[in-house]
Amino acid sequence: MASVQVRYIVDDVDAAIAFYIGRLGFALVMHPAPAFAMLSRGDLRLVLSAPNAAGGGGQAMPDGTKPTPGGWNRFAIEVDDIDAMVATLRAAGARFRNDIVTGVGGKQILLEDPSGNPVELFQPLREEARLKPPA
Repeated sequence: MASVQVRYIVDDVDAAIAFYIGRLGFALVMHPAPAFAMLSRGDLRLVLSAPNAAGGGGQAMPDGTKPTPGGWNRFAIEVDDIDAMVATLRAAGARFRNDIVTGVGGKQILLEDPSGNPVELFQPLREEARLKPPA
């Protein structure tokens, strides 16, 4: 089971699936929507998202900035209660790029580190989207 998750914004999810499975030995975990897929290879889960106005990790930011390949790659930390964690972080002065959004696999938000690098906080809504089984 994966212990690390990385999201890549891609232009074509199907082409990316074919590349990662065919060329690099990844396995398909789920592909529930044209703009979204999860792959795995050992401890790595690779989440593929196409820019997508309908929501999820490929959704544009509130200022209209659209995710593009290469500029929105980030690692994700799975959380049990994203609403509570975001409230705690906001109270501590943390900066976020957006509000919590819901996609096909779960809820997410982009937190910025002190240098402005994105860290995704992710609360799965589907069992197969979990990084680890519940304790």
